[in-house]
Amino acid sequence: MLKETNLTKLVRWGVYLVALVPLIIFSDYLSPFHFGKVVVMRAWIEILAVLYLVLVMRDRRWLPRATPLFWAITAFSAVFGVTAFAGGNIYQSVMGTMERMGGWFTFLHYWLFFVIMTGMLRTREQWVRLIKISVVVSLLSTFYGFLQKTNWDLIVGAGGRSRIFGTIGNPALFAGYELVNVFFALWLLLSPAQTKSSRWFYGIAFLLNLIAVFSTAVRGSLLASVLGLGLMVWLYVRQRGFLRLTRWLVVLLVFLVVGEGLLVLNRQSDFVQSSPYFSRLSDVSSQTRTVQTRFWAWQAGIDGWNDSYKTILLGYGPENFNLPFSNHFNPLFYQGSGSETFFDRAHNMFVEVLVTMGLVGIVAYLTIFLVLIKILWKIYKKAQHKEDASGAAVLLSGLLAYLVHNLFIFDTSANFIVLFVFIGLTSFLYDINFVQRKETVEATKPLRYSAPLVAVLLVAVIFSVLKTSIQPARANYVTTRGIVASWAGDYAGALVKFKEALAYDTFGKYEICHRFAQYVFENMSAYQPKQRSELLLYLIDQLKKNIPPQDNDYLPYLYISRTYIVLGKDDPKSLYNDLALQNSLRALEIAPTFVRTYYEIGQAYLNKRDYIRAKENFRKALDLNPTVGLSWWYLAVTQLDSEQTAEGINSIEQAIALGYNGFREHDLTRLISVYSGYKPINYERLVWLYEHLLVLQPEQPSDATQASKIANYYAQLAAAYFGVDRLDEAVMAAQQAVRLDPSFRSEAEKFVHSFGRTL
Repeated sequence: MLKETNLTKLVRWGVYLVALVPLIIFSDYLSPFHFGKVVVMRAWIEILAVLYLVLVMRDRRWLPRATPLFWAITAFSAVFGVTAFAGGNIYQSVMGTMERMGGWFTFLHYWLFFVIMTGMLRTREQWVRLIKISVVVSLLSTFYGFLQKTNWDLIVGAGGRSRIFGTIGNPALFAGYELVNVFFALWLLLSPAQTKSSRWFYGIAFLLNLIAVFSTAVRGSLLASVLGLGLMVWLYVRQRGFLRLTRWLVVLLVFLVVGEGLLVLNRQSDFVQSSPYFSRLSDVSSQTRTVQTRFWAWQAGIDGWNDSYKTILLGYGPENFNLPFSNHFNPLFYQGSGSETFFDRAHNMFVEVLVTMGLVGIVAYLTIFLVLIKILWKIYKKAQHKEDASGAAVLLSGLLAYLVHNLFIFDTSANFIVLFVFIGLTSFLYDINFVQRKETVEATKPLRYSAPLVAVLLVAVIFSVLKTSIQPARANYVTTRGIVASWAGDYAGALVKFKEALAYDTFGKYEICHRFAQYVFENMSAYQPKQRSELLLYLIDQLKKNIPPQDNDYLPYLYISRTYIVLGKDDPKSLYNDLALQNSLRALEIAPTFVRTYYEIGQAYLNKRDYIRAKENFRKALDLNPTVGLSWWYLAVTQLDSEQTAEGINSIEQAIALGYNGFREHDLTRLISVYSGYKPINYERLVWLYEHLLVLQPEQPSDATQASKIANYYAQLAAAYFGVDRLDEAVMAAQQAVRLDPSFRSEAEKFVHSFGRTL
């Protein structure tokens, strides 16, 4: 037996603590559910690695055994690195993005965790303890998810939520994390070493975590649950074991399948449609918007993967799915403002790996699971310990559920942690059943010069934690202070904070800069003209830093173009308009079918008063996707500016018919003027315009001037109602005008008397 020392216990408990990472939330940070988990996990693993290295240098028997799973994981980690440095954006492949916190640098920490975990956990009791901690942590995350159905301010993500996401931050990611722990709970439940009370606990944990999975309403996860439990029933029936549990699982499966069937059959009923949760579960059509966008994203990725021999072999680099996605963007993604048009992941782990790591990556990735399946099947069939044969059935079922789930989503920190625990547990079970570990009684000789090496590594870890965890965390936090200051109307304070965050020039600066750009565009009116110009020029300098060395990201170019458009808006001859065109045209080269790029080009031409080219580009946007009301609106404005009134009105009608409703007050007043002067007068449309105009007005006018303005709107609405013979509503509108401004009384009385009514 290996000697137990205080250092041994410290490192082992350090491994156990990693299982707590899924509970971490940095609520005052950008990406609160991912950022904190990863920076804490990376820092902790690096510290743990130094301690583990000291232990191994004293006694190399603490090194993990070189099993097929170890080599499969190591090979994939190596391929991850090779494809990262061969990819389209090396920095992003290595360091990831702030939103997802992935990248090769982070993945190396999961590999280190696996090495330390499999080296330190040598007994069944130690592995059971780790799985217990994982299940308890998942149960805490489940309870947190249930609390998100409340309105408690203390709970991040609360607000009567119908679809929970626990401490993971996304329903699908949460479902994937809980799914693995559902089967961990079953594995513990079936262990013969458990007491009656502990069996009750793990049985309850299994049910609550399964309920949590279903509470996410993620259809892929629900399918994964059913298939996983179905496989478990088949494996247990085949094994003739745990017949009582098998019966209960069959009852549960029948309940789930019948319940889903009833929802699908009654999907048009008021009961189902009144519940966002049931409505979502009942919709299994391939025409559902979220289903379609997944298919479009996969198609864009596959099309990009086929671009060259290099991308087929090595992909675009991890974390670079946005590159083929933007280059092969499906215009149907864009439905107007607020559309989801940026996919940085494929939402299918297998497509993700294929596209970003090529054939080399997908082969290495699939090898991990093929080895897992082979090992678990061997344990199931030939295990020396009966409990491990039954446990292998649970783990095989859990693996199937995980793989099906990952057909519709990807892995992040919490998911990777439980995946590596799952792989480590499988490796251990294989060892104790089929491998005779030969351990010498005497410890190996300590390595020479170990102290200087440890000292160097300790300095490297301190530097790494400072540069890759603490400094990015400070920049992230300062950014959110800028956002909070802007919400409070403290624009001077917000600007100071944003500039401070950008000055860190650290990981996450890409997202921070784009957040700053959004802040500038949304709060431009808060600054004086001279200060506004200086701010925009400063923003451009920062945005240029976001252009990667490979020059293959369209998004910074679009932000730069928008900034130049704002600068050149009041001067048709301004050089800024030419610079806007230069940048938007570069964005178009990178993403030739991205609809919004044509808006920027069109806006730049509008600034230059070149209405012909502006219309050409808005029409190109319509050619890509003619169902977008916003494109028709931009075309309409350009047509009206160039005095093509009839064409402009036709485009406006198209925009409204397609659901465009982003009109501001000055847009509506302009349209009222256009429709009022165009013969024959379309009173139905005037009614629609005035009704929408009044919706934008405050319920209680702030002063007499505003009250008089709103009263005039009501008076004009009354006349429009009269034009479409809606006389009762005309009277009510006239009454509202008089209520807001009594000076309208005489005119209003004459108006209503003209069609035989009284005020």
